[in-house]
Amino acid sequence: MTDAVLAQAPDSPQVARAGAPIPHATRTVRVAEYLSQFDELDRGPEPLWLGAQRRAAIESFATLGFPTTRNEDWHFTNVAPVLERTYTPLTRASSALSPRDIVQFQFEGEWQTLVFFNGHFVAQLSEIESSARLYVGPMSDALCDEARARIVERHFGGLAETHNHAFSALNSAFAGDGAFIHLSAGTVAPRSVHLMFVTDDGAEGALVSPRSVIALEHHAEATVVESYVSIGNASYLTNAVTEAYVGDGARLRHYKIQRESIHAYHVGSWYASQGRSCAYEAFSFAIGADLSRTNIATLLDGEGSHVSLDGLYLVNGDQTVDHQTSVVHAKESCTSHELYKGVLDGDSHAVFNGKVYVRPEAQKTDGKQSNNNLLLSEGARVDTKPQLEIYADDVKCTHGATIGPVDSTALFYLKSRGIGPSIALRLLTYAFAAEVLEELTIPAVRDELERLAFERFAVGA
Repeated sequence: MTDAVLAQAPDSPQVARAGAPIPHATRTVRVAEYLSQFDELDRGPEPLWLGAQRRAAIESFATLGFPTTRNEDWHFTNVAPVLERTYTPLTRASSALSPRDIVQFQFEGEWQTLVFFNGHFVAQLSEIESSARLYVGPMSDALCDEARARIVERHFGGLAETHNHAFSALNSAFAGDGAFIHLSAGTVAPRSVHLMFVTDDGAEGALVSPRSVIALEHHAEATVVESYVSIGNASYLTNAVTEAYVGDGARLRHYKIQRESIHAYHVGSWYASQGRSCAYEAFSFAIGADLSRTNIATLLDGEGSHVSLDGLYLVNGDQTVDHQTSVVHAKESCTSHELYKGVLDGDSHAVFNGKVYVRPEAQKTDGKQSNNNLLLSEGARVDTKPQLEIYADDVKCTHGATIGPVDSTALFYLKSRGIGPSIALRLLTYAFAAEVLEELTIPAVRDELERLAFERFAVGA
């Protein structure tokens, strides 16, 4: 039923290196400051239901407070650096953005593009086209249209776990602009959608809270890429939430690229609900931010549905990167496949915690989960905890993790063929990561991430 390859034990000595605990007084002060900001922030006119959600969310945040390493889901990641200051929402973009600034982050080919700069939608740099059956636009515009607003209301806040997760509650309270994407039944989006969240030095000290909703009705199909990028070195907090609804027979490809300022902090949470015989393909690529965390949770709530959760993270220096996944098998004959790979150099730290929960009624479940890590230095460290919780008896589930250095035999072989040590290390590291990137079905995205990965390896080598 299960096959654990290698998992680092929760009581590993490395836990002591997670960092000093957050002083209770500091946590209390920071929570109080965000509560004060919530009371003082002028949001302008908005639907009554949205205001009610905000108030409920800030109350949840006040109850939860910021997580500590005593919280099971945050056992290996200390958010103390995030609490060194209180971040403030930007009421408007503090500087200008030009096409030259974002060309480096765009993909080749035909795309629908929504650009958000320091938390605000930039219409003149965006290229969007909607129809009666396909809506792609900023959340702020959707809420101003009565018919669209009713659709938003049916989905906004339906999945985000604000009662259990402090950062999701904080996002719901301060939710800024993001994307609303809605496909009617049987609609196939003719172009992929690129959501570009850009910050510059004008975001110093800012709290950026993108909130997006993706809703695919039955047998619809779309590809959505979320890019979180920076053109400066500011220290700010991105706290993003996306809710994705994948209807019966629908297919959603959902990619996230996180390459923010090395002085920034990033928390991004995706919540998905899946119907019958649908497919949700999620991918996370992380190379930026001083501390980043990606949470992905999906509910397989229809027979025959499939989810693939894949990721690649490349970190060095003192970076910390954390991935948390949760897959709940609620119906029969569903499949879930996860493959996360990491390359670490310097004194960087990676965390992976993958949960697969199989309910009693979810017979004939097929679940696979794997986390593999490559260490390029003695100072790099990994805490990994893939786990299964199974309450059905007719299932096929495996999980496992590996942590280790570059294969010395392979490295010696390449050197013996006249390849220099630096190039040999880059080739072996790239080959390790290629398995994940090859799964990407959008060539333009795959090519760009391969380029970024190879450049990162060159620096690490």
